[in-house]
Amino acid sequence: MTTVGAWTLLIEPNGYLGVTEDRVLPASAGASWVSHFVNINAVGTFLWAEDRVLRLCFDPMFPEDRWGTAPDELLDVMERIGFHLEDESPETDLSSPAAFALAEHLTSVAITPELLQDTTFICATVQVR
Repeated sequence: MTTVGAWTLLIEPNGYLGVTEDRVLPASAGASWVSHFVNINAVGTFLWAEDRVLRLCFDPMFPEDRWGTAPDELLDVMERIGFHLEDESPETDLSSPAAFALAEHLTSVAITPELLQDTTFICATVQVR
């Protein structure tokens, strides 16, 4: 965990709590929460919550299937940054870079190699129950 501008950046290696609705929604009280997860099998989740309200959630590989209170609010941004919103399979999968770009659009924080290499993080362990 570290602070980047007004945001707190959490990196969760080999975990999924950051996109687990029953954990994220309470943690977003009084704040915004943006997270992106992808596993080794390309199963992923993008989640945007504000003050305990799920605004948008979807699998970046299947962005046409969105839910939350504002599932269509960012459609123009999503198309512009590379999400394929039709039911067709793209030639190249750019879902993970597009998810990072969408997170950057919402937070104004770019996750760059320099940010990750040059930042000091506070580490912790969270027990999953």
